Amino acid sequence: MILQIIFLVVAAATLFTAFMVVISRNLVHSALWLIAALFGVAVIYGLLEAGFLAVVQVVIYIGAIAILIIFAIMLTRKLAQDPGPRFNANWSWGAALAVILFAALIWMFKEWPGIQATSVPLNNPSETLRSLGLALVSPDAYVLPFELASVLLLAALIGSILIAWERKKEVS
Repeated sequence: MILQIIFLVVAAATLFTAFMVVISRNLVHSALWLIAALFGVAVIYGLLEAGFLAVVQVVIYIGAIAILIIFAIMLTRKLAQDPGPRFNANWSWGAALAVILFAALIWMFKEWPGIQATSVPLNNPSETLRSLGLALVSPDAYVLPFELASVLLLAALIGSILIAWERKKEVS
């Protein structure tokens, strides 16, 4: 019973911090809210007894990616001074599309027979880690999403370097 209460409190806090990421006006504050949201997800992984995923969440997402985002914000802050409005005339279309996609995801997880949550027995943690490692590099499992994530992170890193790079002023 106490774990359910902790789960509900952490889930509510995670949803609140994720909402604050989106609506925060200050970009640095938004990045800090993102760190709090990612930490909430790590706590939920811990409550679900997925220790490896909790550690990965903290080390990779909070320790590396979120800090990289904060450095990119600090390095490009003078370039990103946009005094324009935060919303354009088509924001309602985006909100409607987000609601439709969320409803489609809920329907897909409820109605599709092939997608269901499965629990892994935690009798032997080394066997669980071994099967996770094999799934990440197996061509039949998750190697393509794993490689696409690495390419996406590399592209983000190169893009942040190009944005932050100060170009020499031409002398004429």
